[in-house]
Amino acid sequence: MALTLEREAAPIVTRHRTFGQDLIAVAAIVVVAAAGYLLFPDNLALLTRLIAIALLVLSLDLVTGYCGVATLGHAALFGAGAYAAGIASAHYGINDPLLMTLAGIIGGAVAGLICGVVILRAHGLPQLVLSIALVYLFHEFANKASSWTGGSDGLSGISADPLFGAFEFDLYGHTAYFYGVALLLIALVLLRFLVRSPFGMLCRGIRQDPLRIRAMGASPKVALIRMYMISGAVAGIGGALNGISTQVVGLDSLSFTQSAEALVMLVLGGTGSLFGALVGTLIFMLFEDYVSAANPFHWLTIVGALLILVVLFAPKGIYGTAAAYVARRREEMRT
Repeated sequence: MALTLEREAAPIVTRHRTFGQDLIAVAAIVVVAAAGYLLFPDNLALLTRLIAIALLVLSLDLVTGYCGVATLGHAALFGAGAYAAGIASAHYGINDPLLMTLAGIIGGAVAGLICGVVILRAHGLPQLVLSIALVYLFHEFANKASSWTGGSDGLSGISADPLFGAFEFDLYGHTAYFYGVALLLIALVLLRFLVRSPFGMLCRGIRQDPLRIRAMGASPKVALIRMYMISGAVAGIGGALNGISTQVVGLDSLSFTQSAEALVMLVLGGTGSLFGALVGTLIFMLFEDYVSAANPFHWLTIVGALLILVVLFAPKGIYGTAAAYVARRREEMRT
């Protein structure tokens, strides 16, 4: 009887624990966002850019960390969202920031569908090569379609109406920053539910043993394409935020460098963990900004040394290694 009661109580305890973790995550982001606003009031543009890239890295974690899909072309989804939001404003006069963000979500999801269908036709190294080819194709398409994208000059003429008709997107970036924080909080909470859902567990199972998942009657390819579309939607939010805050979209949003840096940030924080993606983005971008300002000629060497140290001594990433250490200590205390 007691054993039955313990089994029935276990899911309730787990739900309370995960809900508590969600509250802690939201509180931590709010505290960090408030600290950033107070400590860097004159550099909110950098912090807003950081949030946009954090959404890109979160989207990359969905397909790489949780699904095991190797990709170096995720900037294609980010750039597609940025251009979708920018084109909606510059060519169609859709200047409401919420509608521009929706356009970014749709653009990113469509790009995710295209990339997913192509990339998932291969495995391993060919899959990686396909992802690189796709980001170059997206980049070249945006460059040639200059009448829509502005080509190498960038897409200008983007403007955003006041948010909810009251909060203007000023030059100081206050509204853009708080809007970005709100988008990040909403995305993180929804993704936390997603990765714990049956669909999220299915994707984890595909990463570990796709043959067994196929033997159980599920279609790994269909599930991965769905996840790629969700990933594209999240990346599209980041791209739209970047376009709204800077009021210009350039070809750099579709660059291979952007994709590579996103993967570096993910590895730095830890794959397969949404918090790891956020930690890696925060550390990399702030470290890059500080070091490049202090030593503009050798900052890449310092960043490279940091990455080597992390890979050698914290192979699970900074957050992943710290989380594993805390879990191990708790287990030791229980025993």
